[in-house]
Amino acid sequence: MQRCLTFTVVRHWALRKKLLSIHCQRSAAMSTLLINEPKYAWLKELGLNEENDGVYNGTWGGKGEVITSYCPANNEPIARVRQATMAEYEETVQKSKEAWKVWADIPAPKRGEIVRQIGDALRKKIKVLGSLVSLEMGKIYVEGVGEVQEYVDVCDYAVGLSRMIGGPILPSERPGHALLEQWNPVGLVGIITAFNFPVAVYGWNNAIALICGNVCLWKGAPTTPLTSVAVTKIVAEVLEHNNLPGAICSLTCGGADIGTAMSKDERVDLVSFTGSTHVGKMVAMTVQERFGRQLLELGGNNAIIVFEDADLSLVVPSAVFASVGTAGQRCTTTRRLMLHESVHDVVVERVAKAYKQVRIGDPWDPSTLYGPLHTKQAVDQYLAAIEQAKQQGGTVVCGGKVMDRPGNYVEPTIITGLAHDAPIVHTETFVPILYVLKFKTEEEAFAWNNEVKQGLSSSIFTKDMGRVFRWLGPKGSDCGIVNVNIPTSGAEIGGAFGGEKHTGGGRESGSDSWKQYMRRSTCTINYSKDLPLAQGIKFE
Repeated sequence: MQRCLTFTVVRHWALRKKLLSIHCQRSAAMSTLLINEPKYAWLKELGLNEENDGVYNGTWGGKGEVITSYCPANNEPIARVRQATMAEYEETVQKSKEAWKVWADIPAPKRGEIVRQIGDALRKKIKVLGSLVSLEMGKIYVEGVGEVQEYVDVCDYAVGLSRMIGGPILPSERPGHALLEQWNPVGLVGIITAFNFPVAVYGWNNAIALICGNVCLWKGAPTTPLTSVAVTKIVAEVLEHNNLPGAICSLTCGGADIGTAMSKDERVDLVSFTGSTHVGKMVAMTVQERFGRQLLELGGNNAIIVFEDADLSLVVPSAVFASVGTAGQRCTTTRRLMLHESVHDVVVERVAKAYKQVRIGDPWDPSTLYGPLHTKQAVDQYLAAIEQAKQQGGTVVCGGKVMDRPGNYVEPTIITGLAHDAPIVHTETFVPILYVLKFKTEEEAFAWNNEVKQGLSSSIFTKDMGRVFRWLGPKGSDCGIVNVNIPTSGAEIGGAFGGEKHTGGGRESGSDSWKQYMRRSTCTINYSKDLPLAQGIKFE
């Protein structure tokens, strides 16, 4: 008995010691989080803590893996998020479907009013939320704020759209009949977003999907979970204030398991995926297997083409902004700069000179124009791409090195001398490397623009109006975004955003992109006392 008692006491003490050790380790780890430093106290204005729930469906939760979010500028931990389990995903989908029954019954203009309130709530937090984007994603502060502004802008756009969506009344060939189109929401929209625009891409989808009468289930990038949580808290507060189910805008933070579940789930009526072509292809095949709907926004291998008559005072800042902005991590980043042989050398010289003047530093410093890559893996991809370019005949004119400072900083890089069809030129590497190509004729330049697998954005610089309309026409650019005398990046929310070929074919934001979030019914109404049949068939 004494031996048993002794053993029990020893075991209890050992367990207590172990728990105390874990607690001390956890406390020590928590104390090193940036969120606990006075410099970053503003994070708590967004409702963030050392450890945050990563599931929202009307109530907050998260019983899955605890992940740490890191700052790309110094690779220090910011805070932690508890991801969703598959059981929590299941619960969230069920609550979302129930919430849709409420949301779909609300008239579209009144849904627009809720979206207006979401936009206003974002306005109030625009600077602090933009700071979080900068801290967690790594883009410079003005880009972080600008990204939140895009969500605000698309909310404004969606409010107006909520009073305009609808189908036409068409002339019927049968007397006493009306022929019309009826548009209805698809139901539950699953939104999977990427790290590079952790607010805006969700906003483009969310605002439009909501006014169309859909509910949304969001899975943000695993490396920007704090932004996903912060945005959801803002949206949830608006829903709760209006006594609406929180599951109208649900969140399940997680990895590939959650994304795969959404792709396979027949209850998810539309899967909107933004990310790499490689992953997008897997999502597309999985969704198509169940004959589901998909909206894909994938890669881009975008080109600026500069002709001999171009205004070089527009070309140089455009090329620099579009290739260096967001450290080359935009889907619309210029990756190929095609220069007519008569202006090749002078443009390379001017762009290289401008590259060397780009202010590199902490993303939240207002004077910084260029920040870090998002992850250490991206740094490795940068180095590998430069090595491949050299092996394939390229010459590094500017940059080409990892910077000796904390964080994931690399030098913006220009490489010349490669063939237009070199394998590395045809590979989209999500880093700040610009491949400069020399061409002779318009036909050659247009063909090179179109020969890559992606078809997102493209631009020419010229004063020749005939060339402009050839570029916009059937034998011109095959991209979804076709520009003249402006860069490949910086699309406006009023136009449909998206691309062709391996870019996925999806369209988001403006124009008639709302149709992707709705289903169309062709309706015939007989208000006469006769029954004329199609094709003149008569039953007597």
